Amino acid sequence: MEVRSQQETAELVKILHKNISKVLIGKPEVVKLAIVTLLAEGHILIEDAPGVGKTSLAKAIAKSLDCNYKRVQFTPDMLPSDILGSNVFLPNLGEFEFRKGPIFSNILLADEINRTPPRTQSALLEAMNEGQVSVEGQTILLQPPFFVLATQNPFEFEGTYPLPENQLDRFMMCIDIGYPERSTERDVLIQHRSGEPVDTLQPVITIKQLREMQQDVSNVRVDDSLTDYILEIVDMTRNHPELTLGVSTRGAITYSHAAQSKAYTEGRDYVTPDDIKELAVPVLAHRVITKSLVRENQRTRASEIIRQILQQAAVPG
Repeated sequence: MEVRSQQETAELVKILHKNISKVLIGKPEVVKLAIVTLLAEGHILIEDAPGVGKTSLAKAIAKSLDCNYKRVQFTPDMLPSDILGSNVFLPNLGEFEFRKGPIFSNILLADEINRTPPRTQSALLEAMNEGQVSVEGQTILLQPPFFVLATQNPFEFEGTYPLPENQLDRFMMCIDIGYPERSTERDVLIQHRSGEPVDTLQPVITIKQLREMQQDVSNVRVDDSLTDYILEIVDMTRNHPELTLGVSTRGAITYSHAAQSKAYTEGRDYVTPDDIKELAVPVLAHRVITKSLVRENQRTRASEIIRQILQQAAVPG
């Protein structure tokens, strides 16, 4: 495996960030978090209104990597086989042939994932957690990299099925994009006069380079004091009076790995307390459940509680 210097790594990340930002203008933090999740071999959930760039972000990532990209529009009548694939009978041969579903891709956009019933949502669980699919009596490994970018509209709940906790726990991060500034939106309108900007993107990183970078992330150092800092934050979510469910052990592992990835994208081979603090809300807020009865307010209140916990947790010296 090719060994890169921290400077070379930072340059590759910068090139990838710049390429994706040609499409998602004015949202550097969103692009940064998406790249951190990608390099950490995680998956990302975007909760936001329609038309703010969720699909464009997924396409831009896929185009920048020159990899296989599929989009699935989730609907109430969708079945697990619509995602995983199924056996099709071939009359001329008198036998069945397995036809792979859209999950067999490198970048999968699961659009409006909460519009389909839990049975169909669960078709993604094994793939997201273990990188494989069990279907029609056989287990098939997915070709890495495998990155799920799912979306849901947090403002419209009629005809939706809330994601269960075990599904949410599979997403490394949950973020929103938000509306752009007016000056930025003006640039977007001008940019789209000549067509879709994403269609003009060219690959800037090979699949081989991406896989090497993903493997390098696990070599980033996490000091024991920072591991204790992560565990203290996690423990505080489990004992907070306004939370009925705290962060799981898997969530803690994910949190640590995300911090390694953030450090790596910034050209460092060590994690800092700031890495942990900056990732707390996107990594942890969707993993806890508040005692609020108002469904629409869950993640907003959860984010506020996570920020309060950060203020109370002792930062390593």
